[in-house]
Amino acid sequence: MGENLALNLMDHGTPVAVWNLEYEWTERFVAAHPDATATRTLEELVRALPRPRRMLMMIKAGAPVDLTMAKLAPLCEPGDIVIDGGNSWFKDTQRREAEWRALGLNFVGMGVSGGAEGARNGPSMMPGGSPEAWKALEPALTSIAAKTSFGACVAYVGPDGAGHFVKMVHNGIEYADMQLIAEVYDVLRRALRWDAAKIADTFERWNQGPLDSYLLELSARVLRVLDGKSATSLVDKVLDVAGQKGTGKWSAQVALDLGVPIPTINAAIDARLISTLKTERDAAATLYPTPAGQPIDASLLDKIPPALYAAKLCSYAQGMALIAAGSREWKWSIDLKEMARIWTGGCIIRARLLEDVMRAFGRRPELPNLLVDEDVRRAVDAGQASLRALVNAAQAAAVPVPALSATLAYFDSYRTAELPTNLIQAQRDAFGAHTYQRNDVADAPFVHTEWLK
Repeated sequence: MGENLALNLMDHGTPVAVWNLEYEWTERFVAAHPDATATRTLEELVRALPRPRRMLMMIKAGAPVDLTMAKLAPLCEPGDIVIDGGNSWFKDTQRREAEWRALGLNFVGMGVSGGAEGARNGPSMMPGGSPEAWKALEPALTSIAAKTSFGACVAYVGPDGAGHFVKMVHNGIEYADMQLIAEVYDVLRRALRWDAAKIADTFERWNQGPLDSYLLELSARVLRVLDGKSATSLVDKVLDVAGQKGTGKWSAQVALDLGVPIPTINAAIDARLISTLKTERDAAATLYPTPAGQPIDASLLDKIPPALYAAKLCSYAQGMALIAAGSREWKWSIDLKEMARIWTGGCIIRARLLEDVMRAFGRRPELPNLLVDEDVRRAVDAGQASLRALVNAAQAAAVPVPALSATLAYFDSYRTAELPTNLIQAQRDAFGAHTYQRNDVADAPFVHTEWLK
């Protein structure tokens, strides 16, 4: 990522000096790209840069960032800017930004999405920090960002940790999107007995319509790769144990703290966690043989695209609600339309449906939930019957679809005027005197009843 961002900057006219802890890496880079300036130490790096200095760190989150900043701070002068382009915990970014601001220095926490390819050819970037730092960085960042018909895929997100917060939620949506696609793949593979090539054909066809997205395109390409050892699909040889780097978990933790339901994202995280129980799952498979289940009719195929589209909109609704809640909590004033816009290119979750998200928040910036926008409502309403059919068919065929199921439950809960939580409140009051409000009195006070006398 760091190397490719440096090359991208150089391609767009920004002179670059480079430093790496292992100098041989720096030597190799400069040997291949002699226009870059090699530096052996951080002191040399700082001296090589014009003021105000703009320094981009692409290092592992956590202690390495603090250690590098501690070494850089004495070398910097007022107005200098250091950017953390990794996936740092946004509260660490808040702390670091405050510490550097007290020194007269600028610290920017910037989410970068698009992987190595995006870094080289145009990523989506989410910088947070002071408006002054953004003004100094804007020309260079705009030059290297991905470009779509909606502009450059970079925008000022907000103060201190806002950029890393938005990137964290972006990654949570990414978890959900990947899991939803994987579950559809599993239905086609296990219930309809399709091979990887046929699924790839179908994904490619779907990707020509409203479901057009980088992740669906990527999935089709992955499914076409053959294993050199067996001449079968390579994906069929991949161990079914998924890793994660923490941003999804952070999204879940923050959502709980802020009281924002994100069940599709949570289901995707849980699916990765249960995948790590491979030995236990193998043993349980012998104890609980797969039930015969009901075969899935091929007519279900036409229902999957609208079902998947509705599910994806619901997962984006959850993510945008979490960003809005974080913005309110930390007074960041994040523009949700802009966040959707800068995700239309370069990033992992780029998708055509982001145009729907942009329009929704453009019409109503304070939209309480994406699902109540009229255009989104029509799209989800058109897909809800298909989503029910897909979830029912998968469950009847004993194919686990945790994210699709959680999405449907989220939708049904959100659209329901009366939930069974009245009983939960009565239970809480009965065993713990936690009180409740009556539903037949406006602005009713909290009261307690002796339920068990």
